Amino acid sequence: MPTAVEPLLVACLCAAWCGTCKEYLATFDAARDAAQAGERFIWVDIEDESDVVGDVDVENFPTVLVARGDTILYFGVLLPQPGHLTRLLQAAREGGLKPQAVDEDVAGLPERVRALQPG
Repeated sequence: MPTAVEPLLVACLCAAWCGTCKEYLATFDAARDAAQAGERFIWVDIEDESDVVGDVDVENFPTVLVARGDTILYFGVLLPQPGHLTRLLQAAREGGLKPQAVDEDVAGLPERVRALQPG
């Protein structure tokens, strides 16, 4: 019997004052609208949700987190064009992304982000 695969958690870490982030929100919302069953997409304002971000250093926007459970498949900056997020998510869904080595602060992000929107 096949083991159930945990759905993806996709988070965008941005800031309200960032013009690129404001433009990228439409891309992120479109990806959320096309999400597969169970996937969660959460927009994280790094200033309003500073307790979630913790000591993670977000230097550029948009910074995207893709995780399956607590396993981080991607954490980094994406070019803000829609195709980049689409390809990243396709690779994650198809198993083309391997777990990414991250520091301790980043490792706890999936759990903290999920706590923003329980469900």
